[in-house]
Parts: sequence; C-alpha cells; structure tokens
Amino acid sequence: MSPMAFRAPAELLAREQAHRRMILVGVGGLIALSMSPVFGHHLSASAELFLEGKDHLWRLCLIAAHQLAAPIHLLFHGLIIVGLLYAAYDRLVAWSRMRRVLGRVPATRPLPNDPYSQAAGLAGLNPEWLRVVDGLPVPAFTAGLLRPRVYVARSLVQRLSFDELTAVLAHEASHALRRDPLRLSLLRILSCALFWLPALRRLAADAADEAEIRADDHAARRDPLILASAILALGQDPEPGRVSPGAGFQQPDLFERRVRRLAGEVVSPKSHVNRKSIAGAVGILLVAWTAGVLVTHPLPSAASRAHCEHHNGSPLGHLFCLGLIEAVQPQDCPHTRSA
Repeated sequence: MSPMAFRAPAELLAREQAHRRMILVGVGGLIALSMSPVFGHHLSASAELFLEGKDHLWRLCLIAAHQLAAPIHLLFHGLIIVGLLYAAYDRLVAWSRMRRVLGRVPATRPLPNDPYSQAAGLAGLNPEWLRVVDGLPVPAFTAGLLRPRVYVARSLVQRLSFDELTAVLAHEASHALRRDPLRLSLLRILSCALFWLPALRRLAADAADEAEIRADDHAARRDPLILASAILALGQDPEPGRVSPGAGFQQPDLFERRVRRLAGEVVSPKSHVNRKSIAGAVGILLVAWTAGVLVTHPLPSAASRAHCEHHNGSPLGHLFCLGLIEAVQPQDCPHTRSA
C-alpha cells in the first residue's frame, strides 16, 4: 500500500472534525465564561455604569443583593487560587512520577543499525529523539514539554514485527512533532485550575483521545492494518489475562474505536462529556455570573440618598421590597448604615 493510501471514510472524518470543533469551542467557552464574571468588572472601569444610580430592579433591592452575592463572588476568587495551586501540585506530581519511573530503568539511544534506529528512520522519527528503555512498564509513550522524547520498551522487538514496530514509532513521532505532551499538559493545567467545572476536565479527556486518533492517522499512512495489528498486540500484557497500562489501552471504548476505524469502519467518536457534567457547568456558571453581575452594583455610602424603608436589617430580609417603593417614607437603607 502506498504511503498516502490510508483515508478514513468521509462520513467519519466529518463527524470527527465536528467533534474536535466542539472540544475547541467548549474549552474556550468554559474558560471565558468562568473567568469573565470573576475578573471582568475588576479590569473595566465601565463595568459599574450598568447598575450605577439604581437601587432597585423591580422589587429586588440591588444593595442587599450585592451584599449577599459578595461572599459568593469572593468564593470564586478563592476557588481559582486553590485551582492554580492544585494545578501546580498536579504537574509537580506528574513530573516527579515520570522522573522516578525513568530513573529506575536504564534508557539508551538506539544504535545506528539496530531495528529501533532503522524503524525510526522509516517512521519519520529522528533517532536522536528515541530512547530505548529496559523494563519500561508501558509499551511506548512520548514525554517532554519543550523537547519531546519517545520512550519505547526494549521488548517491543520481540513482541512486534518490524513493520508493526515502524507503525508504533510513526504514531509516537506524530505526538512528538505535534508537541502533544505540551498541548495536553496545558489542557490538564486548565482543567485542574478550574476543577470546579468537571465538564472542562472531560473535554480535556476528549482532546487526549483525539490526539491518539490523529497520531493513528499519521502512522497508518503506510498500512492501517499493520498499525491495527500492533495495537491489538500491545493491548495484551505479556502476562496472559492482563491489559497493558499504555495510553489508549486503559479505555476500552478508545481501544475499540482505534482498531475498528483502522479497519475501515465508521465509528463515531464518543465524548466523555455527559448531561450531568453539562448541567453542573451551567448551574455553576449561572451562580458565578449572577454573583459577578450583582457585585458590579456600587454600594452607596451612609450619607447617600435614602431609597426605601425595611423593618429587617439583614440583607436576606431586605432583598425584596414588597410595598410600593415610591410610597414608603424615606429612610437610609439598613445596609448603608452598616457599610
């Protein structure tokens, strides 16, 4: 089969492109919608003009609403700070784990004429980027943010044919050339920083799945069935009955999707995002936006004009004006006296 012979069915490609656009729009939208109400009014001096001079919106007391929303708004500031600390901790743990795994096993560059070096040349992978590791717990993976490196288990030459080894290295070469470790790490940082939006973490998982599919397409240009055969071979651990812990093998749905689409079947991509995560994101964003909008209302000083009279001095009891605002006798709002 010629190097450019592999083409996924047009219907499948259209579905996958739509799925990838959804991921991109979803990630960007969630980031914008979650950060704007928290920081937007701090960055724009005109944000307060919308509610300036208005003490009531129908029967809603905006001053009381501001005071009730302020702690919620402050909570989201705190959540972002906690999220950034969590993201830093998560990346530190991942980096330490990687260092610990690679530090326990010897890794060497392939010799000029060994099967790994020859397969790397055919796969379009710079041999300088390749590391062969004794006792690697996964068959192959790509790591490194600024300088990606491909790590493969030395046992692959016994488990795979030369053509299958070439296909696996071509798959990893795609990850390295596209800098997938950097892109996916940035997505992981964002999903940890906004941990209170589980839908973002699920979108990041979708993006990781699509990175595997794109790498498969790159590696399958020579012969998709060879890559499918390699995936099936690596899907089983050398010990019978155990599933390999490598990327793409821990998720049965992704494993099946990769093999079936390489065989020419139309397999629609499945999203990790579900109705529950969408509903949760909508609810959280509504709370964040409501609190963000309400705190843009400037609290009046104690000397400002009176606007209504209430018998309950707490913000919750002061939230709704049940009588006609124009008919009540002027008196300073209870909240302005405590401001």
